[in-house]
Amino acid sequence: MKREFKSQIIHLLDENRILTIATNRADGWPQATVVGYANDGLIVYCFVARDGQKFANISRDPRVSLAVAHDVPHPLQITGLSIAAKAAVAEDKGEYDHAQALLIKRYPEYKIMPSPNPAAVALLRITPEIVSVLDYSKGFGHADLLRVSAADLAEFIESRRHHWASHPL
Repeated sequence: MKREFKSQIIHLLDENRILTIATNRADGWPQATVVGYANDGLIVYCFVARDGQKFANISRDPRVSLAVAHDVPHPLQITGLSIAAKAAVAEDKGEYDHAQALLIKRYPEYKIMPSPNPAAVALLRITPEIVSVLDYSKGFGHADLLRVSAADLAEFIESRRHHWASHPL
């Protein structure tokens, strides 16, 4: 992926705090819900209830679709992301602590709340595979479709090794 697109994707993820996540229900219908999130580069993290429909859907089928955008005064100012991704529970303690710190930084109000109970709340790591970058300033409905490669995620993976080197798996 070209660096300019990667930078644009990360910028759009960084400047928002909520996204819509669509999962696949057992009956075949999509289910879209809004969640708060934090990102580490292209990787997205969010908490979900283990007893909720979203978690059940992801446990059965890890494919998800994300939509990230915000309101603008003029349609030709619309920018956003539509992301095809895979979701997985982040089980590693180092990754969990790192993601929780990212979420607290994004949501300072979480500081006064008790930490989520991992038995009741799962931390999802959402890894993008295909990203559609919306930019209506280039024309109404304009989108650039990009595949996320291992090289695009390499910075995150190397960073993860560094951050979590002292944490046992």
